[in-house]
Formats: sequence, C-alpha cells, structure tokens
Amino acid sequence: MKLQVIKGDITQLQVDAIVNAANTRLMGGGGVDGAIHRAGGPVIMDECRQIREQQGGCPTGEAVITSSGLLAAKKLIHTVGPVWQGGNTGEKELLKACYINSLKLAEANKLKTIAFPNISTGVYGYPKVEAAKLAINTVKNYRSESVSLVIFVCFDEENHRLYQHLLDQ
Repeated sequence: MKLQVIKGDITQLQVDAIVNAANTRLMGGGGVDGAIHRAGGPVIMDECRQIREQQGGCPTGEAVITSSGLLAAKKLIHTVGPVWQGGNTGEKELLKACYINSLKLAEANKLKTIAFPNISTGVYGYPKVEAAKLAINTVKNYRSESVSLVIFVCFDEENHRLYQHLLDQ
C-alpha cells in the first residue's frame, strides 16, 4: 500500500473513498465534516439520518459508509475521532480504531484509493504530532487486500509539513 500526503481540499479529490471526521450523531458540523456535507449535498445527510435511525449514530472509533453525494469520490466513510482529554482516557486506541475501521470498510467495499483528513486535530484538540505519528504508523502497519493508495490530505501548511516529514523518515 502506497502512502502519500497532499495539501488541499479533501472534497475535491477523485478517489474511491473520502473519510469524513464526523461526530457521533452524524449530523454534519464544522471543519472537514461541514465542508464535506456542504460540497456533497443533502443526500449525504439523508443517508446519515437513516444510519441514525437504524443504529443511533456512530460511536467514537467506529466508522460507517454512505454514498458521496455530489463529491467526485465514489464513497464517503464517516468516522468519529476522540476528543482529546489529556491522553489518559483511551484517546490513542480510539484514534487508531478510526483508521483501522475506515480501512476495513474500504476493503469490504473493494475500494482501492482512500483519503484521510487529520482526524481529531481540529476542535477535538488531539495534539497534531501525536495524531500524525499514530495515523501514519497505523496505516503503514495495516495489511490490505484491496486498498493500494492512502492519501493524507492536509488543509493547512503545518500539518502538511508534519506529515511529509514523517513519511520521508
């Protein structure tokens, strides 16, 4: 599996799956989540509403899949990252689970290319360096039958430099 980092807008990518940093109620919100819902249109919210009705939302660390609405990507994987509370309440395991469960959904749907945002590093407050190291190591150690390319999409220059540095090591 090839790993790549780019700086840009995740909503513009033509990949098999974009990962959305969602909230547990799958209600849309700010940051990446809000941008994805705005760009993808109302069909995404309709499908999220159906998931809420069936299973009550999406627990932290888990992932669900929907269509991508108006996005160029084929599918949208919603995962809920942990809110940083100092690092002693299972945040590391939950963030790792976000990446693993998203990759498992991609495999189950025979998707080859997947793009991840910087999960939990915005309003959820996860320290960027720790989150980047965990994301890269988790994906590097994941063995996939179908996923051939993982793109880490950084919206800001700080995360882009950080991810690029870590991938170059």
